[in-house]
Amino acid sequence: MTAPRRPRHDQDEEPGLGPTKLRDLVVIAVIVAVTAWILVRYNYGSLPPMPLLAGLVLYILAALEVVIAFIVRNRVASRDVGRARGQLHPLTAARVLALAKASAILGAIAVGVWTGLLLFLLTQHDLSAADHDRPGAIIGLVGGIVLVVAALWLEYCCRAPDDPTDDAIEGHPGPA
Repeated sequence: MTAPRRPRHDQDEEPGLGPTKLRDLVVIAVIVAVTAWILVRYNYGSLPPMPLLAGLVLYILAALEVVIAFIVRNRVASRDVGRARGQLHPLTAARVLALAKASAILGAIAVGVWTGLLLFLLTQHDLSAADHDRPGAIIGLVGGIVLVVAALWLEYCCRAPDDPTDDAIEGHPGPA
């Protein structure tokens, strides 16, 4: 006679998208940083000089996402989500969420690329080209971090106000 199977907590949850985990973004950034460092180490001499504002597009994307986050946050907070004219359509909210997730991954990749390049440049003390490229790499690295933060905040703003928290399962509060 076998004991009855207890339902696992994982089986009770609906499959779907969850919040982006910072751990996953860090793993992406580390893998990309190591790869970028190896590629730059063996190919730096054949690369063109880096423009100072090479990472500027990351700041622009982050600024756009912050603006979108304010709009979405205000609509969600006022429960102005629906299909009526002037409301935030649920499909648009889903698209904004997809944009936030993709931007977080793009930001993590950018952080990895700029970190790998910067780690290489910081070890090259005798190259004037490395001195020239360092400020651009720092600007790009900071831009990647800013994009990740903006994307995670946009994703947070897309949450419905009555979404269950991690502490509450099926309306029951978690342990105190």
